[in-house]
Amino acid sequence: MLRSKLAAGACLAFLAYSAPGFGQSLLSFSIGGGPTVPAKHTSRRLDTGFNLTAGVGIHPVRAFGVMAEFGFNNMGINRTALNTIGVPDGSGRVYSVTLNPMIHLVPRGRFDVYLIGGGGYYRRTIEFTEPSTAVTTAFDPWYGIFFPVEVPTTRVLGSHSQNRAGINGGAGIAVRLGQDGKATVFAESRYHYIYTSPVRTAMIPVTFGFRW
Repeated sequence: MLRSKLAAGACLAFLAYSAPGFGQSLLSFSIGGGPTVPAKHTSRRLDTGFNLTAGVGIHPVRAFGVMAEFGFNNMGINRTALNTIGVPDGSGRVYSVTLNPMIHLVPRGRFDVYLIGGGGYYRRTIEFTEPSTAVTTAFDPWYGIFFPVEVPTTRVLGSHSQNRAGINGGAGIAVRLGQDGKATVFAESRYHYIYTSPVRTAMIPVTFGFRW
């Protein structure tokens, strides 16, 4: 009885001692951004824009992990499409929340190559705008008076949003910072395919970021 209690106590002490380091080694976080290039039919309507991403992941083993990511992509509507529709300006925005498995091909090296891909929820918004002005109130401290003034602004002519499923896949490279740390800088490119209707949306974000 005493022996089993001692064994149980030793096991609990070991778990309590190792849990913080174990939890830290499992979790990872990432932030990044870069250019986004429209692909396939999307390239006929949108110009190259930019992307921002943030993610949190779990890595049970060095060679495999899963990242949950939030992404934002912004691309302007190209001039040909604007002239066809007859509006002066516009943009396309894509928000995404995806779950993406990762496979590290060189998990223990300072320079890593990895594959990443998955899918999830995408929200695409197309917005048409035109330059405008708005009247606001300014204050002149010399005269002590308030007076109206016009400021430039943008007026939304119309917008349309779709919530759809989508998939993505690509590859990246990462460089480890320090000898034993898990912090890395990375560069990756992924192809995103979104099931919008009647025409699918395709884009290739190129992301440079920091993962720790």
